[in-house]
Amino acid sequence: MTKYILVSGGVVSGIGKGVIASSTGLLLKTTGLKVTAIKIDPYMNIDAGTMRPQEHGEVYVLNDGGEVDLDLGNYERYLNVTLSKDNNITTGKIYREVIEKERRGDYLGKTVQIVPHVTTAIQDWIERVSKIPVDETGEEPDVCIVELGGTVGDIESAPFVEAMRQFQFRVGHENFALIHVSLVPDMHGEQKTKPTQTTVHALRGLGLLPDLIACRLIVQKPLEPATKSKISMFCHVAPEQVVGVHDVSSVYHVPLLLQSQGIIQYLQKRLNLATITITPSMQERGRSLELRWRELTKRQERLLDEVSIALVGKYTDMQDSYMSVVKSLEHSAFRCNRRLKLKWVDASNLEAEAQHSSPAKYHDAWRDVVSANGILVPGGFGVRGSEGMLLAIKWAREQNIPFLGICFGFQLAVVEWARHVCGMANATSAEFDPSTAEPVIVFMPEISKTHMGGTMRLGLRPTVFDEESAGWSRVRKLYGGASKIWERHRHRYEVNPELIERFTKSGMRFVGKDERGERMQVLELPDHPYFVGFQAHPEFCTRPLNPSPPFLGLIAAASGQSVIDEQLEVQMRSFKPPHPEGSMVDEASLRNTEPRPAGEEAILNSEQ
Repeated sequence: MTKYILVSGGVVSGIGKGVIASSTGLLLKTTGLKVTAIKIDPYMNIDAGTMRPQEHGEVYVLNDGGEVDLDLGNYERYLNVTLSKDNNITTGKIYREVIEKERRGDYLGKTVQIVPHVTTAIQDWIERVSKIPVDETGEEPDVCIVELGGTVGDIESAPFVEAMRQFQFRVGHENFALIHVSLVPDMHGEQKTKPTQTTVHALRGLGLLPDLIACRLIVQKPLEPATKSKISMFCHVAPEQVVGVHDVSSVYHVPLLLQSQGIIQYLQKRLNLATITITPSMQERGRSLELRWRELTKRQERLLDEVSIALVGKYTDMQDSYMSVVKSLEHSAFRCNRRLKLKWVDASNLEAEAQHSSPAKYHDAWRDVVSANGILVPGGFGVRGSEGMLLAIKWAREQNIPFLGICFGFQLAVVEWARHVCGMANATSAEFDPSTAEPVIVFMPEISKTHMGGTMRLGLRPTVFDEESAGWSRVRKLYGGASKIWERHRHRYEVNPELIERFTKSGMRFVGKDERGERMQVLELPDHPYFVGFQAHPEFCTRPLNPSPPFLGLIAAASGQSVIDEQLEVQMRSFKPPHPEGSMVDEASLRNTEPRPAGEEAILNSEQ
């Protein structure tokens, strides 16, 4: 029987439920257990694909093309698993499923209600998805972490809370545990417990009793014993059921912080985990994971040398918009034994217009760019800020500064080359100007050119390296010298196939293409320290102990020639793709040939 651990939140949202859920799962994996995770988002959207990055943060893309909440990125990174779009439940998905059943007559003419029909649909979904294999073993998970988004007491989350109240009886007491995350404010040095008392009281009134209360302190001061005792007394739990999660130097220390407070020993007893058979190989794998994670956190504390990266983007006012990009840079910096200094640059502030409208911001932005050891231009949609990105790319190319362009950044690197190397003064993307005379980037959907639904190139896709790249390509060496790699995509526009020969003759090398050789997917300049562009989003497949190769290359090149030479040697010797073996197949097998319902993947004008 699968064990379920529900992680809920109280007082305020955004206090770290995702990190605590992921950390709990990681600790369970160190004991040799197989762990999966599900995120519940109570909003009405079917998925996160249509949400503005500034409002909801990054849209995280999965192997199957699912556009999901960024917390699923935390789960994949911490647990080293590969999830599907069904691991993200939304109110929209549940209501759609219930309404479709009602239209088919599955309810036999009954009055369809929130209870029991919607709540039962939620429980059925969780139970079904919890049994899907997600790791390299290909076996059913032992434990499923379920994170309930939002805050207990919200109107929109009420059906999910009720569903979980029923679910605890459906699976049995020893197969269901609840971790409730609550804020403990620190006011002038005094830790206040009343908000936690109130939210636990509300939770108990809804029929859920917390087994563990995780007290979040937004300061670096640990939970005091007196505070712990008070919460224990007024929330009707034992002191060992109250754990403190204060701010630490890095989120990668959170699992060790929870471990030091006995959370695993408690869960082993509460869920009777001793009844689960763990093979010697899984036990050894768990011990190895714990040792490597501890070494990662120790090494991070000893870092002295610094590497600075300028992230030139469109959504820098909401840094969660680039969550996976930042994590990829962090993981790569750990591997290179460098302390990451990230400079956030709003691309619009680099443009000539800003010199007159906001001169201080203009000079600050350019100071950050020219002083950085490396430059990164991430993904995005729309024309806003694109000219500033082009200027940053030109600077990196001409000044031999290590550069990485992701998706939108890759396309703009081609536009910049067309303008300043090939002499195409009006070169631009058809996304910005559909009627342009020099379309360097064109609309190349996978399926339909007339319908918005089903046109985006989404999910895991293969890239084939040119044969001649084996001798010189740094990117290929970062992937262990493989002739074929797999990364996740999220885009509609591609490099114009009609201009490839012209670009190649002028010195730009497209070292990676799709299986047909029609879509340009990786560019690299051979006579540059590190100038690389990826049409895909390799940041979605980074792991703390296995950093994304293109980002590792950027950090290593920005750290110096000796560092990138060392990392190329390490990658050639030991790189292992993070994808399950069964997912690394040809594109025809991966592609979803059924167009998605119209609107599921529309790009809002507001996102631009």
